[in-house]
Amino acid sequence: MKIHDLETPALVVDLDTMERNLQHMADYCHRHGLNLRPHTKTHKIPQLAKKQMKLGACGITVAKVGEAEVMTQEGLDDLMLAYPLFGAAKALRLGVLLERARITVSLDSEESLSWVAQAANGKSIDVLVEIDLGMRRCGVRPGTGAVKLARLIDSTARLRFQGIMFYPGHLRPDWNGNTRRLEQLTLDLQRQLDLFEKEKIPVRRVSGGSTPSAFHSHCIEGLTEIRPGTYIFNDRNTIEGKTCSREDCAATLLTTVVSTAVPGQAIIDAGSKTFSSDPLRPGEKRGFGLVKNYPEVQFLSMNEEHGYLKVPAEVKLEVGQSVEIIPNHICATVNLHEVIFGYRGEEVVESWIVKARGKIR
Repeated sequence: MKIHDLETPALVVDLDTMERNLQHMADYCHRHGLNLRPHTKTHKIPQLAKKQMKLGACGITVAKVGEAEVMTQEGLDDLMLAYPLFGAAKALRLGVLLERARITVSLDSEESLSWVAQAANGKSIDVLVEIDLGMRRCGVRPGTGAVKLARLIDSTARLRFQGIMFYPGHLRPDWNGNTRRLEQLTLDLQRQLDLFEKEKIPVRRVSGGSTPSAFHSHCIEGLTEIRPGTYIFNDRNTIEGKTCSREDCAATLLTTVVSTAVPGQAIIDAGSKTFSSDPLRPGEKRGFGLVKNYPEVQFLSMNEEHGYLKVPAEVKLEVGQSVEIIPNHICATVNLHEVIFGYRGEEVVESWIVKARGKIR
């Protein structure tokens, strides 16, 4: 089947581009002695996680227990749960997962620690303390609080303090040579590691990294592993954040023009239930995606099933015409689709069920 024979809307992946992205990140980590633990929240597909493992990843990262369940059912057995655990139901499910996989858990509170301890139920769990190094989302403030939590972990039966984790999602590469934010993060991290050393608490793992900051990771002294996710596909956000080029975007939405009745406008058969309504984060540009091959056309608004393209007079789009769009945020977009199609050239050669789709618990 040719790519344009697919019924639309369809989420399609250029396999050559995806494989180049995967290899590039794997080579970077190998070159700098960093462990790669990719976050599967982007693709949610066990087959793609296995591709990442074959290229040298030390394990995978998940956000929710439901994602971990899907991945372990498919034989992936070294996972990091990079999200605070809370509640008896999740503790019970985590305990079941420990029967078939090594699970590292990150946390930032005594409350979460108590639930992780309950999940252990005779099994050992490696634990990382999450520290806030500027993202202002989760994580204890740098300083003695992290040390206190580490001691509490080590004093809890079956739990083993292994190190610390952080998420530098607030960092973007600065093409003007300004690295002050990166330097500040590195300084804050070193102060924290020095404090652990002073207290004679071994820190075996320092886990960080995101797609925007990934290729600056070697500049962060003490970092041992990174957890990028978006890099496998990339999206409009990573383009505008100067993390990649358009040629590095492997995933696009294949859509069809269904109406041109309003002058200067084309309606495509895909709206917020296909793309998600996530805005563009970096820069000041508007819209919900980049229209490939038509840079003059703007994807300005959506209803649930309708996408509104603003079409200048010099561009002619016709009903029935195929239009490919790079979405703003690929992670949220993937979660809206049951299946993704992989192609080479113009030929669709494989497809994947998005098995961890909707696993928000």
